[in-house]
Amino acid sequence: QVQLVESGGGSVQAGESLKLSCAASRSTFTRWGWFRQAPGKEREAVGSIYSGGTILYAVSVRGRFTISKDSAKNTLYLQMNSLKPEDTGMYYCAAGLSSAEIDYWGQGTQVTVSS
Repeated sequence: QVQLVESGGGSVQAGESLKLSCAASRSTFTRWGWFRQAPGKEREAVGSIYSGGTILYAVSVRGRFTISKDSAKNTLYLQMNSLKPEDTGMYYCAAGLSSAEIDYWGQGTQVTVSS
């Protein structure tokens, strides 16, 4: 059973930064990324890194968020800069054995950005 454990969430002011981490019991995923869900809204993709090295981001976070991974530590990161109140939500680490599907989810970590 694959486990994904997020950490690093918290409460910050608009314009500040946070770095989320996702520790996995393995790191050989075809797709590994981050999703978020704001209160009353559907879960949305933030960005993912694919096995070939490609990283894709949602338009709303492009240029502000950066995904990276440390394969030796089986850890995925999400560096979030210039945070906005609309970035508030529960952030989930997710991984898939194919590029089209998510097979594993973390429990989530809360990010709150106040204006």
